[in-house]
Amino acid sequence: MNHGIIGNGKGERKMIQEITAGELNTEAYIRDKVEEIRNTVGGATAINALSGGVDSSTVTLLGHRALGGRLKTVFIENGLMREGEPERVVSLFQAFGIPVDVVDARAEFFAALQGITDPEEKREAITQTFYRHVFGRIVKESGARHLLQGTILTDVDETVAGIKRQHNVFEQLGIDPREAFGYGIIEPLIQLRKDGVRKLGKALGLPAELFQRIPFPGPALAARVIGEVTAERIETVRKATGVVERLLRDTGAFQYMAILHEDRVTGMREGRRDFGHQIEVRCWDSVDARTATPTRLPFVTLEKLAAEILRDVPGIVSVTYHIAPKPPSTMEVV
Repeated sequence: MNHGIIGNGKGERKMIQEITAGELNTEAYIRDKVEEIRNTVGGATAINALSGGVDSSTVTLLGHRALGGRLKTVFIENGLMREGEPERVVSLFQAFGIPVDVVDARAEFFAALQGITDPEEKREAITQTFYRHVFGRIVKESGARHLLQGTILTDVDETVAGIKRQHNVFEQLGIDPREAFGYGIIEPLIQLRKDGVRKLGKALGLPAELFQRIPFPGPALAARVIGEVTAERIETVRKATGVVERLLRDTGAFQYMAILHEDRVTGMREGRRDFGHQIEVRCWDSVDARTATPTRLPFVTLEKLAAEILRDVPGIVSVTYHIAPKPPSTMEVV
């Protein structure tokens, strides 16, 4: 069915033809997209943005199948990722014979986010830092003319509908990346949703550890901090994320996360007031992220989550569980 819109860089838009997971012929899709990537890039080189998530991992293998050594894969260390993520991603893709260059851009991202509390302004700061400054510099230095990335149809839907501005959506808003940033963007997964991407990733040879991995937002842990994003607040939500992902990874849920709230709340320890912070836990059942319902976790699991977060994450005095469905809620908080 037709769903979503895509631009051609000239302000004109057309419908994207969705391919559902049930309709997806992975062999034909891989063949067609490999040909499209080769035709678009020609004999030049391209840059590939890898974060370690399902979408970016799938598009990385697809791009290397098309271009081989003419695709330069980079992992942007923005300071907003989960614990040990750069090392983990580099190690996993080394096993495929794909070298990954880690680019340290932590200072740039935290400088861009300083003082910003509005969710859309935070997303825009991350978008501009990624595409205009960091990728713009990498593309210029490498001589590449294209950036290959894993935008999917749900990203387009939410952005065009005005639900939230996904950082990787441009042409669908009438923005020409060549004019805005100086390079073209190739999006070979844009007809698929998450379940289709998982199916494609498996067909390309991704291990289950990657193609079954829970979704992770483009703005990374910045999407899980309400209010200003600082290195200290990211470290708090990073530690809570580690607890949540460890305790919920065997639930079969679609996605689970920790959210750091902005307001400090009153708590107590050892009979004295402890004015601290609140972590909200979210856990979702979904197929393609368009709709979702909170997972009905056993209360004993919720108690264990709270106990370990309160014990292991400094400054936390309150832990809550999110029970509103999507819609009207969204899966990420920011």
